[in-house]
Amino acid sequence: MGELFGTDGIRGVAGVPPLDAKTIFAVGRAVGEHFKQAGSGKKVLLGADTRESSPWVLRLLAGGLKAAGEECVSAGVIPTPGVAHLVRTKGYAAGLMISASHNPFRDNGIKVIGATGQKLPDDVEAKIEERIHVLLSEDIAPAEEEPPGDESLAKEYEKVLQEAVGELDLSGLYLVMDCANGAAYRIAPMLFEDLGAKVAVIHNLPDGRNINEGCGALHPDVVAANVKELGADAGVCFDGDADRVMLATASGRVFDGDCILLSAARWMKEQGTLKGDCAVGTVMANMGLEVALRREGLELVRTRVGDRYVLEEMQRRGANLGGEQSGHIIFLDHAPAGDGLLTALEMLSIVRRSGKSLDELVADFKVFPQRLQNVPVREKVPLGEIAGVRHALGEATKALGERGRVVVRYSGTEKLLRVMVEAEEEAQVAHWTGHIVSAVEQELGV
Repeated sequence: MGELFGTDGIRGVAGVPPLDAKTIFAVGRAVGEHFKQAGSGKKVLLGADTRESSPWVLRLLAGGLKAAGEECVSAGVIPTPGVAHLVRTKGYAAGLMISASHNPFRDNGIKVIGATGQKLPDDVEAKIEERIHVLLSEDIAPAEEEPPGDESLAKEYEKVLQEAVGELDLSGLYLVMDCANGAAYRIAPMLFEDLGAKVAVIHNLPDGRNINEGCGALHPDVVAANVKELGADAGVCFDGDADRVMLATASGRVFDGDCILLSAARWMKEQGTLKGDCAVGTVMANMGLEVALRREGLELVRTRVGDRYVLEEMQRRGANLGGEQSGHIIFLDHAPAGDGLLTALEMLSIVRRSGKSLDELVADFKVFPQRLQNVPVREKVPLGEIAGVRHALGEATKALGERGRVVVRYSGTEKLLRVMVEAEEEAQVAHWTGHIVSAVEQELGV
C-alpha cells in the first residue's frame, strides 16, 4: 500500500490531510486523467454516504474530474456496493465512493472502483498516487463543482439486487431493519418492502453526524433486542456504507458473518452451486465454523484479515463464497465485492426456500469461546526471536491441539500485540490467554 491508498482506499479525518481540499481535488484530477488517457469515453460515477462532509468531498472530486476533462454523474446517497454494481453493469469508466464505512462521522474516505466493479490493482493505484503527489507539488488551487445527479441510479441498483435473487417473495415476513443512519437508509427499507416484507425501520434518520453511532452492524445487539421486543421474524443491520450486514434471529441471537458463511455454504452445497468445496474466511473466523464445515465435507480456507485478501484467495481457488466474521460477505457469482443488501437477500432467500428460520439454520453451530487481548509493547520484534514468547506459544498450541488455536499478530498502526485464543472451553481460553500475555509483558512490555 502507498502513503495515501490503504487496503480500502484513502481514509482519514475530513478536512485534514489526506482528506483536505487540495488532496481531494488532486485525487479527482489524477483519477480523471488516468481514465481519460485510457480512452473509454465514459463517465465516472460518484456516490456518497450520509456524513456531513460527504457533499463537500463529492464537489471537490467532481471539480478535479472536470479539470482533467472527465465527465461524471452523481448517484447521490447510495451504498458502496451500489456504485460497484452500477459501474460494472452500466458501463461507467470508474466509480468514486465517498465513505469511511463503519468509522465515526468525523472520518471520511474515497474508494476508487474500476470498470469491473473491483478495487483498482495495486500498480494502478500506485500510478494514480504518484500523479497526486505531482499535482500537490504544483500547488494547484482546488475548485468545487456540483456534478449532475441521476436519481434513477438507485432504482437501477435495486433492480440488480432483485434480479440476483430471482422471484423472491418475502410476504408474511416481519423484519426489523437498522440502517445505521447511513447509505442504506432509503434504499434498504424500500427494497425489502417491495419484495413483500413488513419492515420496522430504526436508525434511518441521518443528520450527518449520527452515522454508525450506537447502531448498525457494529452494534448488532441493538437490532437483536428489537426483534425480541417486537416479536419479529428476523433483524437486519447494515454499516455506514452497507457493504456489510449482520442479522438477528427471532430468539435474539446475533447472526454474524460466520453464521452466514455456514448457512450459505450448506445451502449452496445442497443446491450444487458451491464451487471448490470450501468457504474462504480470515484468521478471525471462529473455529466452530471450521468444525461445522468439516462435518459437511467442506473446508474453511483462511486468509489475512481484509476483504481484498478473501477475494484474491477466492479467485485463486475458483471458490464462489467467502467473507469475514464482521458480515462482509462475497457471493462471487453475483458480485466481486461485499454487499450487505445482497447478503441479506441471499439469507432470507435461503430461509424461504429451505423452510427453516435463521435460528434453525445454525441450531447445531457451536461457537468456540474466543478472547482477544491487546498487549502494549515497546517494540515490534519478530516473535520467533523471543524465547519466552516462543515457548509460551508452543505450550498453548500443543495443549489445544486440533480443538483450539492461537493467533498472535502485531497491530499495523499501533505498538500493540494482539493475542487471540480460541478453544472449546472458556477455562482453557482464559488460562492460555493469560499465559501468553504474561510472557509477552515480561519480554516486551512497556
